[in-house]
Amino acid sequence: MKACFLIPVYNHHLVLAKTVAALEPHQLPCILVDDGSEPVCAEEILRIRDQYAWVSSDRLAVNSGKGAAVIRGLELAQQAGCTHAIQIDADGQHDLAVIGDFLLAAQAHPNDLILGVAVYDESVPVSRHYGRYVTHFWVWVHTLSFAVKDSMCGYRVYPVQPTLDVCTFSRMGLRMDFDIEVVVRLVWTGVGVQSLPTLVKYPEDGISHFNVLKDNLRISKMHARLFFGMLLRLPQLLMRKFRFGIQNQDVVTKSEWRK
Repeated sequence: MKACFLIPVYNHHLVLAKTVAALEPHQLPCILVDDGSEPVCAEEILRIRDQYAWVSSDRLAVNSGKGAAVIRGLELAQQAGCTHAIQIDADGQHDLAVIGDFLLAAQAHPNDLILGVAVYDESVPVSRHYGRYVTHFWVWVHTLSFAVKDSMCGYRVYPVQPTLDVCTFSRMGLRMDFDIEVVVRLVWTGVGVQSLPTLVKYPEDGISHFNVLKDNLRISKMHARLFFGMLLRLPQLLMRKFRFGIQNQDVVTKSEWRK
């Protein structure tokens, strides 16, 4: 197993340096993918890259969406010989103190997708908090499983090759719908899911690029597309349940990964 950090970046120049600095103790390669940011952010990315020998960067010429940035990062990770990529959002929402737990989980289950399950504090917007449960419900429908506890948390560990295979052979949304869709499609291919609780906060100086109208519309269309995709795969999914049983894994605690 060879892991790296993967951070998609779009105009997060105010908080990116702090996020990257917190990763230094792990001494893992870190790939910053600039999703067509404004010049001030592009310059900050280059400054950070030059500051740390373990940081590399790439830039998409135009803003193409988080999904496009993640896919490009996965391609770079594969080229660097990495088997796993730890996706971290650039906006400072994620609790980087538990990275070790994510790494232990990936080592224990190298073929699985490791998903963070968001545990929110009082900073989370109420509409975003409760709106997530709609997506949770539909993901359970799409996968015919309760294995996916949180498909929207951007804190996760991808097995690089299976994820690239899914992205190559599927037409997926590349913006805020990507995090959800790639999880469903990985489950469809038989990739297992492990879940790890993690604190998620909304920093006061954080920048959210979620467009309430456009992104909710994209996510709604995605759910409709995935529902019909589930119907096409229904015999295969039911057969898998018959052979292996209903996958309904509980969220594990941090201490369990350390055993």
